[in-house]
Amino acid sequence: MEVKLASNYGFCFGVKRAIKIAEDYTNSATMGPLIHNQDEINRLKNDFNVGLYTNLSDIKENDTVIIRTHGIPKNELKDLRKLNAKVINATCPFVTTPQQIVKKMSKEGYSILIFGDSDHPEVKGVQSYGEDQDDVHIILEPSDLEKVIFKNNKIATVAQTTKKKEKYLEIVNALILKNKEVRVFNTICDATFENQDAARELSKEVDIMIVIGGKNSSNTKQLHSICLENCKDSYLIENELELNISWFLNKKLCGITAGASTPDWIIQQVVDKIKSIN
Repeated sequence: MEVKLASNYGFCFGVKRAIKIAEDYTNSATMGPLIHNQDEINRLKNDFNVGLYTNLSDIKENDTVIIRTHGIPKNELKDLRKLNAKVINATCPFVTTPQQIVKKMSKEGYSILIFGDSDHPEVKGVQSYGEDQDDVHIILEPSDLEKVIFKNNKIATVAQTTKKKEKYLEIVNALILKNKEVRVFNTICDATFENQDAARELSKEVDIMIVIGGKNSSNTKQLHSICLENCKDSYLIENELELNISWFLNKKLCGITAGASTPDWIIQQVVDKIKSIN
C-alpha cells in the first residue's frame, strides 16, 4: 500500500510548547488534560510522571500545576493562584489572544460573539473573560444568530482557534448585514488553516484517507469532515490499533493527515502498519 502524507499535519506550535513544558517539569500535574490525545498523555505520565488534576480540590500544597493548552476559565485561574502551589501556564498563545480580546472589548462596551463549541474547554475559557456573562454569546451556525439578543449596538466577534474559516466568514457576513458596528478578530490559528488546506488537497487525489487524532479533538474532527467532502472513504482513528484492513481492499494510494495534538511517534506507527498491508 502506497502512503502519502499531507504537506502539513500533526503537532502545532502550541502543543509542541506545552509538551516541552510538561517534560521539563517532571513529577507535576496538569489542570485538565494537557492536550486532546490520550496516548501522549499516557507517555507523559509513564516517562515524566506528569499526572492529571480534574478539580482544584485535588491540588496539595507545593504541587506544581501546569495549565492545559486550551486554558482554563478566569475564575479557576484566579482560585488556582491563591493556592500555595507552583503554577506553570502552558496555555497556547493563540488561545490567550481571544481571551484578551474578549476582556478588552467587553470592557469597552461591546457585546461578544464567539464562534465555537460551547462545551469545548478553550471556548469556556475565552467566554469567562467577558465582563457581562449574559452578553457573551456562543454560536456554531449563522442561523443561530436569530436566537441571539445583544445588549449593545456594537459587537466584537472571535472564533475558536480550530474552526473552519469559511464558516466564520458566513457568520461575520450575517452579523454585518444586521448590525452597524462589528469588530471582527480572526483568531483561527494559522496552523489550523495550513493543516485543513493540506488535508483538503490530499483528499482529492487519494483512494482512502486516514485522519489520526483524538476523537474528542475539535481540530481533528474538522480535518475528518474536510476529507469526507472529497474522499468518502475517510476514517478517523486514534492509533494504529484502530485500523481495519478491510478499508484498504482495492485501494492503491492512502493519504494521511493528523490533528494538532497527534505526536509523530503515533503517526509513524500508523504509517508503518498501512505500508505492511498487502
